[in-house]
Amino acid sequence: MDEELRDEKEHRDYYNMLHAVSDAQHGIPQLCPCGSITKETVDEDDTYDYLPGKKYFICKDFVNDGMHFRQPWVKAIQEEVERLKIKFYEQEKLLRQCEALKAQVRLLLNRVAALEKEKEI
Repeated sequence: MDEELRDEKEHRDYYNMLHAVSDAQHGIPQLCPCGSITKETVDEDDTYDYLPGKKYFICKDFVNDGMHFRQPWVKAIQEEVERLKIKFYEQEKLLRQCEALKAQVRLLLNRVAALEKEKEI
């Protein structure tokens, strides 16, 4: 019974790790979940006509067990561009809000200056 529970727990942990690895593959990977760095490689076997092989971001210690990154280059770049677009739009929105606040501060400063002039008279 204990051995069955231990096996079940190992399988559950393995599938949880597979799920975490698959969820982590967004954008350009810097590190693999195993701790190794990722590198950019070209798969020479995957050539089509005159086009060179496909590019991948792949774990330095890649083993095809589902625990290492091997992400297509195009997909990683597309996701990274989308992430940067969202970040850019958020920054642009903040910049517009800052400009509106600057205008409000200028109006308040002008109003304070006008009130101070009235007070002097």
